[in-house]
Amino acid sequence: MPLLGRREFLSRAALAGSLPFIAGAAAPAGRPPSSALLDRSRPPGALAADESAWRYVQAAWSVDRSIINLENGGVQPSPDRVHAAFAEFARHAHRAPPITLNREQLPQLEDVRARVAAAFGCEAEELALTRNTTEGAETVLLGYELSPGDRVLTTTQDYWRFLNTLKQRVARDGIEIDTLKLPPPDASAATVVDTFAAALTPRTRLVLISQLINLTGRMLPVRALVELCHSRQIPVLVDGAHGFAHIPARRDDLACDYYATSLHKWLGAPHGTGFLYVRRERIGSLWPHFPAPAELRDNIRKFESIGTFSAAPFLAIRTALDFYGEIGAEHKWSRLRFLRERWLEPLVNHPGVIVHLDRGESSSGALATVKFPGLAAQPLAKWLWERHRIVVRPVDHPEFSGIRVTPNLYTTSAEIDALSNALRTALREGLS
Repeated sequence: MPLLGRREFLSRAALAGSLPFIAGAAAPAGRPPSSALLDRSRPPGALAADESAWRYVQAAWSVDRSIINLENGGVQPSPDRVHAAFAEFARHAHRAPPITLNREQLPQLEDVRARVAAAFGCEAEELALTRNTTEGAETVLLGYELSPGDRVLTTTQDYWRFLNTLKQRVARDGIEIDTLKLPPPDASAATVVDTFAAALTPRTRLVLISQLINLTGRMLPVRALVELCHSRQIPVLVDGAHGFAHIPARRDDLACDYYATSLHKWLGAPHGTGFLYVRRERIGSLWPHFPAPAELRDNIRKFESIGTFSAAPFLAIRTALDFYGEIGAEHKWSRLRFLRERWLEPLVNHPGVIVHLDRGESSSGALATVKFPGLAAQPLAKWLWERHRIVVRPVDHPEFSGIRVTPNLYTTSAEIDALSNALRTALREGLS
């Protein structure tokens, strides 16, 4: 097959990104081809519970409906149109890589950078494209200048990879870690801020905060915590793995110095995509993972100096952003919280049930981890899978345990009800 010309290739890629469904997807009959996925003229709260209004959104994924996948907190499937765009970019790149990858595709990453930066609300020159939250956050945790005796403040509930990263710096560089225990989930935002304030020391040089804690779904008052730290001239790194395209918050809502996230989570971009935000004046002092040319010292692109990589996943981010834009941040937020409440509400008043988060809108989103009396997390998750083909994540932490449930926009109310019914059976009859 001859090489596609640049114009023809871009035309095909744009078509792949604009198609609401591809062959094989379960698109509902009778939908006008030109209609939007969602009627956003209706308020988010009113639309969230209208199942018929979400059927076209749900059909935008070709997921296996014999499985009820409620473990979307780890990695999520891309909508069909995103995967189609990714596949087209990948095919094209392999036709003549010196031309199709190096000359045609890699330069387009600047447009991707600009699009993602606009969505996050920062300058393009402050945003590096990364492969996941871990790569972005560890760039900061390993590249931030620290001397023996300097301290980093984190919590017992932060992501295990980042805790291990800090432990390596303890062993390698002689720094110290202060790991605080968070107050109970029903504690006020002021109490959380006071807890952090009490843990700060004159030697604290960096603070790590989770926007939403992956173990429980609890949201922290990031802006208030950042303001606290800034009042003492301490920069803040925010773990935004479960923030971007989930929580309707942008850079100025957070005011942090560094922010790392994965775009294959809530945005639904191809697997292995993410970004790192670094406030412009802090770029020069942060060391990259992989050495970059000296002239890039103050350039955000120094954090992308990883050698040869596939551009296809990153180019398809634009299609994922388009899809997200069609739904709208507030409409998505309301729908995800509705799905969470639909499975929780029938269960929370059962004696002994413990929900490890405050269910308020400013305190939690789609994720929820719940402890059911007499039902250990691992056996319960295994039972849900083997008996009901429901996938959840068991969580066992020194401070709490339970099953973590994470719906997505492709999740139907019927699937949520199947989970609630199964859990009621388990509470009534056990795991026999």
